[in-house]
Amino acid sequence: MAIDRETRAQFIETLGRFVRERLRPNEARVSDDDAVPADILAEMRDLGLYGLSIPEEYGGLGLAMADEIEVMFTFCQTSPAFRSAFGTNVGIGAQGLIIDGTAAQKAKYLPKLASGELTSSFCLTEPDAGSDAASLKTSARRDGDSYILNGTKRYITNAPSAGLFTVMARTDAAIKGAGGISAFVVEAGTPGIRIGKPEKKMGQQGAKIADVIFEDARVPAENLIGGVEGKGFKTAMKVLDRGRLHISSVCIGVALRLLDDSIAYASERKQFGQRIADFQLVQAMLADCKTEIYAAQCMVRDAASRFDAGESVSTEAACCKYFASEMVGRVADRAVQIFGGAGYVADYGIERFYRDVRIFRIYEGTSQIQQMVIARSLTK
Repeated sequence: MAIDRETRAQFIETLGRFVRERLRPNEARVSDDDAVPADILAEMRDLGLYGLSIPEEYGGLGLAMADEIEVMFTFCQTSPAFRSAFGTNVGIGAQGLIIDGTAAQKAKYLPKLASGELTSSFCLTEPDAGSDAASLKTSARRDGDSYILNGTKRYITNAPSAGLFTVMARTDAAIKGAGGISAFVVEAGTPGIRIGKPEKKMGQQGAKIADVIFEDARVPAENLIGGVEGKGFKTAMKVLDRGRLHISSVCIGVALRLLDDSIAYASERKQFGQRIADFQLVQAMLADCKTEIYAAQCMVRDAASRFDAGESVSTEAACCKYFASEMVGRVADRAVQIFGGAGYVADYGIERFYRDVRIFRIYEGTSQIQQMVIARSLTK
């Protein structure tokens, strides 16, 4: 649901102040501790961030896509780990239920996701199934009024803190491709589920990922999303289409932060008797950053408005995710260059952002997968 401009502006202003006053001062702490402080998580729940995209009838804010991206442009001008804490509830972890869940499934789980009482995770990737998601091997065998799940999911965001998992599993072993895959909502306390050791990552400390292992985990048949087998892969793809617009807006928010920091540093740092902001080659890097950020914003705003209008945006979402994730990598690289030696050491935080943004070109579909999606839509 779209909100009026005044309400959106007030909410964004509140979030901007929260980012400046609460999140930015804690960026180094989150990185050093590899955890977002509990009091900040509580404040984010109170702000309604866990329920941005969840319909109002379930306690969420129910933002339209066009509103959600604008919120992310502002909120994500800080370490991405903060967004990751609630991002799965807004996007991939909850959207399977929102898009294809039954009325009973929505009523049971969405209010708890909207309030942040539950954190959700999206279990698609496996040790041998990443970009080729249709080849996943996790099985779900029907046994009376339950399904028995077996398999391992890898690199699952928020797995250590999740209370709920959206799990893609193969219900029909005879169908090797996408048609044999179904989607389940699985509670974390289910016997037979183990969470692996959190991975040590290149960046985004504070945002935990880990394996989720299913060993004869018995899941009620009523937790089959939509109540129909064989629709899970389609659900996953619809979730990812929307998620790619969300991630694109996250990339833009981080890029805006990097540009602001670069402008501020270039305006203060002096070499050869003048500000480095007065050197044309530095100006060129700043201009390239601004131009690419603006292009990405235009793309995402257009795709979001099409999404809200009910259009299919698979191609546009892939274009946005491809361009925005590559763009923020280039902006981060230029920021390091503008900061020079200061950009390479930890004190200024630029090297941390440089590491943080690298994952955007990989998760929720690598840049190469986006290229394939775009090209196939052009040539089919």
